[in-house]
Amino acid sequence: MTTKHITFTDAEIRKQAGQPVRQLRDPRYPELRFRYSTVDRARGAWHVVVRGKWGKAGDFPSLTTKAMLTALPAILGRRAADAEATSLTSTWSRTGELLDWYLDRMLRDRNLSAKRKAGAKSAITCHLAPRLHDLPLAEVSKATLDQRLMWPLQERYALSFVRLVFNVLAVAMRKAHRLGMIEQNPMGSLRFGDFVGVRIKPKSSRLRERDLPDLLAKLAGWSEARPGDALLALMMLCHGTRLGETRSALWRNVDLQAGQWFIPADDTKTKQNHTLPLTRQACALLSRYQAQQAAQSYQGAYLFPASRRGPLGATAASQVFAELSDRQWTSHDVRKVARTCWMDLGVDYLVGEMLVNHALRNMDATYIHTTAEALKRQALERWHDHLDGLGLSALTGETYPRYAFSQNPTQATDHAASSGNPDASQRSM
Repeated sequence: MTTKHITFTDAEIRKQAGQPVRQLRDPRYPELRFRYSTVDRARGAWHVVVRGKWGKAGDFPSLTTKAMLTALPAILGRRAADAEATSLTSTWSRTGELLDWYLDRMLRDRNLSAKRKAGAKSAITCHLAPRLHDLPLAEVSKATLDQRLMWPLQERYALSFVRLVFNVLAVAMRKAHRLGMIEQNPMGSLRFGDFVGVRIKPKSSRLRERDLPDLLAKLAGWSEARPGDALLALMMLCHGTRLGETRSALWRNVDLQAGQWFIPADDTKTKQNHTLPLTRQACALLSRYQAQQAAQSYQGAYLFPASRRGPLGATAASQVFAELSDRQWTSHDVRKVARTCWMDLGVDYLVGEMLVNHALRNMDATYIHTTAEALKRQALERWHDHLDGLGLSALTGETYPRYAFSQNPTQATDHAASSGNPDASQRSM
């Protein structure tokens, strides 16, 4: 490898790019190396060598000679104190540059759901970037964040939303620091409670058990004119499922003979397969709806198809509940009222948590290795019998055969369910 000793300047580096040299050094900075790119001589990389160990500090010309020489003492000090410390130095000076980097990275992360990406993007583009884009990273502190971000936000928005925005910024800072994009995390010691002393209480359900008779009566009216919308709400009420899990349901994952609904990991918030027993009442609702779809010549894969292709979208599904409730409550309130009623009916706490597919706490996850299918079935049968008395029986009728459903717990986890309809498994995806 050809090495040449020069005085480091941007102009000299560009000049030497036309010479047969691979590496540049400057006698004034014995630990610093510059190497040209093997594919583009107009570019290169800075490296810092301490006790024979190389560490990349940044790319040229993004990291100019002046910026590199300014950062070099801090890099050497950091590596002298910690042999494993990084040599990377950031070319960012403003918080907005870090946010742009994190937004681009986050949107290309395949492990994040579309909903999570949309929420983080909104937090950055609507709140973080407008308030912090010109804030120097060196000036990010508790005082500046309180003045420019936290206090203005809490004046206009609920604290739960303010916390969401704060968490997006904290994650962006932490990720940049862990990847060596910034030398220090200015938010490393900051917590949301440093800015807001009030504890954020969980929102109570705006839908209560006493509202269910009127709700079921309204759904009975929808069952003929708007059968898909009615069943969407009924499936959530009967099973406590999330809106995304419900609207994405496939007929091939509904087994009416075995009485089982399989929700694949890709559709769940916990990213784990979820199985739910289908009671006599649930099977009656599904059988009736299946016949309604067949009468309309629908042979597609989804229980709740969109008007063009794929499942019903998140916005359209949310609009169903806005109309159903006259904008008084949301789909999540349906899930809340189901979970609350299970507790009132004496359903075991852990069984209830399994039904709503909450992630188990660390100790529970360590020692509890069962899906408790029999107990889940008993809980839902108790709940649906209770709903019968509130008006569900008007939607199910009395003509549906009462299957002797299997209660073998392994059946739910060994395979995805297939529809009891002999034609359903042949439906196209």
